[in-house]
Amino acid sequence: MDSLQFLSCCCLVFTVWMFGTGLSDVQRMMSGASTADVQFLPFLTTAINNCGWLYYGQLKADWTLMTVNSIGISLQICYILAYLYFSNEKFQVMTKVVLAAGVLGMVYCYFAMVVSDAEPRMNQLGFLCSAFTITMYISPLADLAKIVRTRSTKCLSFPLTVATLLTSTSWTLYGAQLADPYIVIPNVPGILTSLVRFWLFWRFSPVQDKFPFRPLQA
Repeated sequence: MDSLQFLSCCCLVFTVWMFGTGLSDVQRMMSGASTADVQFLPFLTTAINNCGWLYYGQLKADWTLMTVNSIGISLQICYILAYLYFSNEKFQVMTKVVLAAGVLGMVYCYFAMVVSDAEPRMNQLGFLCSAFTITMYISPLADLAKIVRTRSTKCLSFPLTVATLLTSTSWTLYGAQLADPYIVIPNVPGILTSLVRFWLFWRFSPVQDKFPFRPLQA
């Protein structure tokens, strides 16, 4: 097995592990028959991100990207359906899903009909996917002030932090092997934000937690 195949396997295993952390949210919904402690937006944004990277993988004929994101989309659909089943606000949830589907449809039509040349299409789609992924990696740091103020890391998931670090690192190395900046660049913030979260876990260890508050998905 050469280095590219090894990194491809790492990307597959670590990314599916990261996507699988959502099963803990499903378990919480099932045990409480409620969505009170679970956020819906991460499921939806991850599904959108997976759809973009799946399309990018199809344009590149990259089976690693296509396989990983096909699995990701399938899992996120399951999470969304579970959330919809247990939610008391089904209309609001469905509205968000329909709006997201509409946006994805318009983006697909733009790339399929307006951008006719393959290279500009791939570059524009790669840039869009990269920007969206960077936003997703950086967004959990919005809780940084809250963590410092309460000296609690309860709003962060340690398993997800480990999975994110391994996933981001493997994709960064995989993208470097392919000389694809659209894969490398968005995963570097994933490494950096994971390291920041590890520091937060070390700095504000569970024994210092004195102000419990509603857990949020990292």
